[in-house]
Amino acid sequence: MSRASRILLVDDEISIQRTLVPLLRSRGYEVEAASTAADALAAIEAAVPDLVILDLGLPDLDGLDVCTRVRERWDVPIIVLSARGAEPQKVAALDRGADDYVTKPFGPEELLARVRAALRRTLAADESAAGKLVRGDLTIDFDRHRVYREDQEIRLTPKEFDLLALLAGRAGQVLTHRTILKAIWGPNAVNQPEHLRVLMGQLRKKVEPDPTRPRYLLTEPWVGYRFADAPADA
Repeated sequence: MSRASRILLVDDEISIQRTLVPLLRSRGYEVEAASTAADALAAIEAAVPDLVILDLGLPDLDGLDVCTRVRERWDVPIIVLSARGAEPQKVAALDRGADDYVTKPFGPEELLARVRAALRRTLAADESAAGKLVRGDLTIDFDRHRVYREDQEIRLTPKEFDLLALLAGRAGQVLTHRTILKAIWGPNAVNQPEHLRVLMGQLRKKVEPDPTRPRYLLTEPWVGYRFADAPADA
């Protein structure tokens, strides 16, 4: 039997801890709670969890800085939990390395769904040694730089494949426009979003069954793009 996934909850609100710790444990997760950034970093140092749920409003250090410190040393997925719902805060958290963002107040089922998705992405990454990702009728062969719909190869330009591979390699994770631009075109392109819009349009025409209703390459308005964890209904 596989072990239960370990989650570190970092939030100084006792009411949040009292709600989320038993909720997560009732779903079979092992949960440790920390109320400060210092305690959280010490806990990760002692034993890296499978997932961190991180509040931004900590008493000793801003959660964005905690996110940066965690990402500098560990590859653990991070779900940011915060009352800061403004778009710039979401972008900042994602740019600092967060994998997802949940705004307070939130429903417990929403958070549980985000937790399951983050843990699935980690498992998928661990199992991707063969160099292929299959979603619905789409197969991406990372090693050979080939893409197929069923048995039919889809011809992509190198840049189109780079964009698809970047998003699919982090399936379910939102990547900001800035992150994608820097990865595909380099740091000098981060202020040229039109490049990304054009390339995404070209890629969708080739990969999506209906480019006007994307199943795989999804838009997160004002933030960026993500590759669907599972294809949406056509």
